[in-house]
Amino acid sequence: MATATLSTRQLGRATLARQGLLDREKTPVREAVERFGGLQAQEPRPPFAGLWSRLAGFRREDLHEALHAREVVRATSMRATLHLMSAADYAALRASLAPMLEQTMRTFTKALDVDRVLAAARVLLEEKPRTFNELRSLLAGEFPRANERALGAAVRVRLPLVMVPTEDRWGFPRDSGFALAEDWLEEPLSEDRTPERLVRRYLGAFGPATAADVQAWSGLKGIKAVMEDLRPTLESFQDERGRELFDLPDSPRPDEDAPAPARFLPDFDSLVLAHADRSRVIDDEHRALIATKNLRIRATFLVDGRVRGTWTVERKGKKAALLLAPFKRLRKADSAALAEEGDALVRFLEDDAASFDVKVR
Repeated sequence: MATATLSTRQLGRATLARQGLLDREKTPVREAVERFGGLQAQEPRPPFAGLWSRLAGFRREDLHEALHAREVVRATSMRATLHLMSAADYAALRASLAPMLEQTMRTFTKALDVDRVLAAARVLLEEKPRTFNELRSLLAGEFPRANERALGAAVRVRLPLVMVPTEDRWGFPRDSGFALAEDWLEEPLSEDRTPERLVRRYLGAFGPATAADVQAWSGLKGIKAVMEDLRPTLESFQDERGRELFDLPDSPRPDEDAPAPARFLPDFDSLVLAHADRSRVIDDEHRALIATKNLRIRATFLVDGRVRGTWTVERKGKKAALLLAPFKRLRKADSAALAEEGDALVRFLEDDAASFDVKVR
């Protein structure tokens, strides 16, 4: 039987459907965070905007409640970056990410007696949650010859830690406290380092995809062999370049002409980071336009399912404006759709403002 070929537009629509970006979904936050494969959370606010764009009727309080109920956690995970994950996924998948996390800082921390450092850090964190400024200072007192930043880096990537939410507007202060994950979740974490469950979670959120795509998202190596082991349980396709794609059976794969409404994505959104080949959502010529020199990924907007520009919020006193910077001139219908969606977004993000506007640069 010939392998079906999926067009770039079909791949884009499939991923958008799984990310709640074709139709907003009525799903509890915990379930949504799982189904979306986690949410990039380098900064506190972006996940709130990301969920607002994906969930019907989402309120800031909804994520606050999930964080404080310990149903969702913010922790170092894929690519050694901060993500929101469901507590269940974090407990089950953290060990499978450990080889990547350990490798990430191996060169930086090779001069440390890492086992002693981690043991000391664990004692300090068992006493109470601590900020990393506090933790580094205490560890430096115990290991005076060690590089203080290396001490912090070793603890951040080698110990399973979660950030402690507060009543801050976006859930976390600038200098957040960290707790041992098993203490915060009040249950042991899985010790299973095999990545099969992680790969299946990825495919459910971002498939169909290649092994290289999974590696780009997770930071793990050796995914091709894992895909081969999983092959009997997966469906296989190819893209227009003949590369093999894998997917979970019965996952949504809409027609390439399925309507894709105007949507706004926050900084660092996983939609634009989760594939080695990102052509399903962004033209190669535009990729450089969403990345800054200091490695930020700008907030973007989608038109017909593709990244067509970036956006920022400008706040002057009680006036809030959403500023759009399209890559190319927009059609009137697209501008109108973005203005309507953008007005709702800026009212969500700046709900204490007195006036709101959407402007195209």
